[in-house]
Amino acid sequence: MKTKKATAFDYVLVVIFVLICFIMIIPIYKVLIDSFDLRTAYGMKLFPEEFGLAGYQSVFTNPTLYRPFLVSCLTTVAGTFCGLAISTLGAYVLIQWKMPGRNFFANLLLFTMIFNGGMIPTYLVMRMLHLTNTLWVVILLPAINVYNLVLMRNFFEGIPASLFESAEMDGCSPMRIFFQIVLPLSKAALTAIGLMFAVTYWNDYTNYKLYITNENLYNFQMKLRSVIMGSDLPTAVGGATENTVKNAAVIVAILPFMIIYPFCQKYFIQGVNIGAVKE
Repeated sequence: MKTKKATAFDYVLVVIFVLICFIMIIPIYKVLIDSFDLRTAYGMKLFPEEFGLAGYQSVFTNPTLYRPFLVSCLTTVAGTFCGLAISTLGAYVLIQWKMPGRNFFANLLLFTMIFNGGMIPTYLVMRMLHLTNTLWVVILLPAINVYNLVLMRNFFEGIPASLFESAEMDGCSPMRIFFQIVLPLSKAALTAIGLMFAVTYWNDYTNYKLYITNENLYNFQMKLRSVIMGSDLPTAVGGATENTVKNAAVIVAILPFMIIYPFCQKYFIQGVNIGAVKE
């Protein structure tokens, strides 16, 4: 089997890729080192001058930070579940070819991807529903994501129709087909879209800024901004400096998905091709 000979363009791509990796890794490495360094210092260091975990201890023992961290965990788990439930059930409805008005509802959903009510009307609706200043607004609002629903619908359409026909002949109800056939065959799509939902909820800042005024309901991203700006810095413990606490908080914010992504990588790569190929 002949291998393709590397060209100058391939070498240029490798150099660009390496440069991009360094551009992303070096800032993260600096923040990681500073989060363990108990001495306030500026500039790039390969290792901490005085190693310690007091920065992370300050993050997880101070109520001003660990409470928002718990809020972020709660909204991420609950929101991801709600988002997947809405996307999968909505997508399953849209592949029911015999359902009257299916095309109308599909086009109506696609219309909302191009045009929406706007920020102020959305806020007024949330207020009329008494959802403002509650965690429900930051859970339910991002869960209604038409883009993810369309991706899931495209994946469901790739499931052979013969499976549905066989299940119907065996007397399966539509919901039984959904839970016992459709969902088990959709692990890649569920993982990919679930990861998208989880990242959205974990990094959510705008919805909290618009709909939440009670500081007790702020998530970790809202508090992290206050910490970085120096307006709400928690009390450092164990000899940690302000700089140590700030960098430790940043690492805590990015660490969960750095741990989760390698385990989801296989399914995520499959999921990004949802609906890309039609046979």
